[in-house]
Amino acid sequence: MTENDKKDPRTTRRTEARETRIPLEFQAFHQRFYRPYRRYAELLLGDEEIAKQVVHRVFYSLLVGWKRLMEEANPRESAWGHLKEAVDDYLVSQDREPAITETAAFYYRFREQMDDLRDRFAALETGLGLYAAISKLPPRQLDVVVLHYVFAFSRARTADILGVEEATVRSHLTYARRRLADELGIDLDTNRTDN
Repeated sequence: MTENDKKDPRTTRRTEARETRIPLEFQAFHQRFYRPYRRYAELLLGDEEIAKQVVHRVFYSLLVGWKRLMEEANPRESAWGHLKEAVDDYLVSQDREPAITETAAFYYRFREQMDDLRDRFAALETGLGLYAAISKLPPRQLDVVVLHYVFAFSRARTADILGVEEATVRSHLTYARRRLADELGIDLDTNRTDN
């Protein structure tokens, strides 16, 4: 860069634009994961606008640390962890619990996705026991139940979002179903595998 270039504001703007370009890989990551991240945050936070803000901050943070994230052993899993931490931090800052039990959309979507358990759950006097049981699941089981059953992502897509193997998702779903059945006093067909 010459001395004249340093003084020319057009050159300075072009240089700054080159330095602040968003990597294509990040753009692809954002396009692939923004929607499930936002839906997950909305379910737990119970507010669409707050979820958008939290997820926007997460993606901005991921962009700022993109090179470092790409050096991680499993960038997708690290990014998901960043989202979970941001959602948890927001809930703690507001002294709130996750909004799963209050989210009506969760109720309807969950019932649509869990056809094999619908009749058993319908026999319950209220869905609140189910939601309370789901909210008590260990974090990773909660994640796979929400992504797979609530948002109807396939096991493969759920694994992709979480940055884990599909077999891991299958295992978490199996354990989550067992925990929910135990919590709700439902006898499950133990020979069945999750879809």
